[in-house]
Amino acid sequence: MPFYVWKGVNSYGEKRKGKLEAANEAAARAQLKRMRITPSMLKEAPKDLLADISFFQPKVTTKDVVIFTRQLSTMIDAGMPLVQGLQVLGDQHDNPTFKKVIKEVRSDVETGSTFAEALKKHPHIFDSLYCNMIEAGEVGGILDTICARLAAFMEKAEGLKKKVKGAMTYPVICLAISLIVTAVMLLFVVPVFEEMFADFGSALPGPTQMVVNLSEFVQSYFLYMAVFLGLMIYGIKRLYKTEIGQTKIDELLLQLPIVGTLLRRVAVAKFSRTLGTMMQSGVPILDSLRVVARTAGNKVIERSVFRVSDAIREGRAIAEPLSETGVFPGMVVQMINVGESTGALDTMLIKIADFYDEEVDQAVENLTASIEPLMMVFLGGMIGGLVIAMYLPIFSMAGAI
Repeated sequence: MPFYVWKGVNSYGEKRKGKLEAANEAAARAQLKRMRITPSMLKEAPKDLLADISFFQPKVTTKDVVIFTRQLSTMIDAGMPLVQGLQVLGDQHDNPTFKKVIKEVRSDVETGSTFAEALKKHPHIFDSLYCNMIEAGEVGGILDTICARLAAFMEKAEGLKKKVKGAMTYPVICLAISLIVTAVMLLFVVPVFEEMFADFGSALPGPTQMVVNLSEFVQSYFLYMAVFLGLMIYGIKRLYKTEIGQTKIDELLLQLPIVGTLLRRVAVAKFSRTLGTMMQSGVPILDSLRVVARTAGNKVIERSVFRVSDAIREGRAIAEPLSETGVFPGMVVQMINVGESTGALDTMLIKIADFYDEEVDQAVENLTASIEPLMMVFLGGMIGGLVIAMYLPIFSMAGAI
């Protein structure tokens, strides 16, 4: 539907202006009348030439979806019909991309689709976990409760993701700075010293000669090295998009010291919270495991969960096949076994997730604490070594004088 811009006066005589969406001008005037606005100007808004190009439109963030879900939960809990709630949320949202999606979902619900079916048409925003839980909420008549659980789950998951990103950001930045500084010194600083040393007419100290040779090598082959690095990164990305490549890389990541432990704890926390939340919401365990596997974010974990799902389909309990995967710690398997035996598996999974969230916090602190001194030593050793090597001939000449 087109948008109309308007100017007018409200019932208090105050000047107002705005923008609204309507099927035609008559419908726009009817809306203004309901708003008690006497329009002095009403015309169709000019079309945005970039509106249909997704590249130029703002992205829908996890925060947008969390706020939408929490607000919708509150509205439904207050007795507001779903369609009316979607109408209100669509009208008030600032993100034009998400506004358009909400209005499409509302339109589908109005024409007879279930809420879950309408959401499934937008998988880039509402993933399978979200849609399955909404479907369970609709069937069980507890959509408001499910929306509240979904919002809480997404906030926890996003917080976990930020913790891991935060732990990785510092070493990556330090490494990038050290490589840039080293490249600048080898390409621009060392050649200046090399010209000065050539006037000395004497042999250079071993460390200085090594740095000069390295500088000459980098100057000669810098372009080739940059192309090789770019091709290597591109090759790794292409490899990760294949089934075998992603599996091998994920296996390697889980085996890395410190980082591998952190990633394993994150995977356990995500698995436990996702499965526990879906089971609490009434989603059958086999459907839950299928969704958990696809949203695991790690091919090794995904395959392990699918094997557990196959074992449960054959009539086995969840704890034993979970232990056979070798991915999940023994304590987790034992707690799941206890939860399954007592009929409180969903509650036990949430407790495991809470425990491993704390473990992730501790692992991130340990990782940061151990990486900081290592990076400082690395930076100091690399850059300090270059500087000392460059000044050795000067020290030698000063000693001779």
